[in-house]
Amino acid sequence: MGMVRFFKHVFSGPWCVKRAFPKSSLRAIEAAIAASEQTHLGELRFAVEGALDIGDLLRATTPRARALEIFALDRVWDTEHNSGVLIYLLLADRQVDIVADRGINGKVGEEGWQRICRDMENSFRRGDFEAGVLSGIAAISAHLQRHFPAGARANPDELANAPLLL
Repeated sequence: MGMVRFFKHVFSGPWCVKRAFPKSSLRAIEAAIAASEQTHLGELRFAVEGALDIGDLLRATTPRARALEIFALDRVWDTEHNSGVLIYLLLADRQVDIVADRGINGKVGEEGWQRICRDMENSFRRGDFEAGVLSGIAAISAHLQRHFPAGARANPDELANAPLLL
């Protein structure tokens, strides 16, 4: 584990999440997810974590590993159409990971998800956290609309739309 990463995490925490995502931003993200899910049969989940705990740092947990853990713990994989998508942001590392269920992952591919992550990270570097998340939601929604259109069927709300603050 690098000392720079260690100190970034030690001196970050829930207060970083509140600073980057005030209540108005959290409401905007929740509304964007709810609106998006009316246009397709997928389920979106946004999770943001200020920093990893000391145990995860000592185990050299990567943002990707943590995203996979949250994907499983929050049961994003447990949707009717296997079309759940998790956007995970680890603020201390300023890294975004997208984990998608098998129904959508094979259709978009790793390169497609990485492009969305990089675009979001570029917004975050400029301090545009809300805009970065909203653009990521829009890009993911476009894939879900293409591969899992709502059509005449209603999309049951299987996952909470409110951002998950860790």
